[in-house]
Amino acid sequence: MLALLLALGLALLLLAGASMVSGSAALARLLGVPPLVIGLTVVAFGTSAPELAVNVTAAVQGSGDVAFGNIIGSNLANVGLILAVSAIVSPLAVQSVVLTREIPMMLLASTAVVVMGFDSIRTADASQYDRAEGLVLLLLFTVFLYYTVVETLRKRGTDSLVQQARTRVPVERLGSIGASMALVAFGMVGLGLGGSLTVHGAVGIATALGASPDLIALTIVAVGTSLPELSASVIAARRGEADLAVGNVVGSNIFNLLFVLGVTASIQPVPVPAEGHPDLIAMLALAVAVLALAFGRRRIGRLQGGLLLLLYLGFVIWRIA
Repeated sequence: MLALLLALGLALLLLAGASMVSGSAALARLLGVPPLVIGLTVVAFGTSAPELAVNVTAAVQGSGDVAFGNIIGSNLANVGLILAVSAIVSPLAVQSVVLTREIPMMLLASTAVVVMGFDSIRTADASQYDRAEGLVLLLLFTVFLYYTVVETLRKRGTDSLVQQARTRVPVERLGSIGASMALVAFGMVGLGLGGSLTVHGAVGIATALGASPDLIALTIVAVGTSLPELSASVIAARRGEADLAVGNVVGSNIFNLLFVLGVTASIQPVPVPAEGHPDLIAMLALAVAVLALAFGRRRIGRLQGGLLLLLYLGFVIWRIA
């Protein structure tokens, strides 16, 4: 029953997230919002909406260990599973802007979260992400988003972007404003309900198995909430859109660390579980590995993808054992 509850929650999260992305994107375009803004806000939020829903629910219910495991586990899965599988499907060429801005920003965000997570080394208190640190993460996210928007608009201009959007998605295919708002409303309700079911299922399974909730969140819940990124990146890799496949993973990791964790910690402090510090180190190590693998040849090939996958699977097996 608990497994069914968890599966139902994850399925509802995925369906609701897809509904919110479709409805919000259509509504924004119908109202004349530039597609760049849609990509940096609606799409970024949509692919991380399951993580956000689970974490906000966990924070409200006082299950901070689930919130921690979901965020760190999702970032581990994004790099060690999703990016790795995408590279195995089709080698990924990495654009220079991703190397000089996006991946370093992911590394910076990972480093900031790791440093904040080791409070017990600096003080006598238990490690946790408090509200002040949550606000700092949200501030960093705002700076990153502002810099990305301004830099992209400076180079490309909004008029050409709007024209490209109209060429790719004819207005008549977007539907009415009412239908778009209905999709958004369904997405919001579904995310709330799916998040609640997922947290209840995960905590119940952990209790029944005698495992810690953060371990269930780090593995099962994290991979489940990362399925939107997996689908988007693998499809992009098969179509030869390497920059989209890489950018989706890197952008999602930045969004998870700065926005999702920032929002969660602002609602309720997120404690670092007793076994959470190795998870933080592993997340940072994979971020460094991506930069190192991509920097030399500016591509992540099948060999590098296989290496990332082995590192991820080895870590998961070690954590479960």
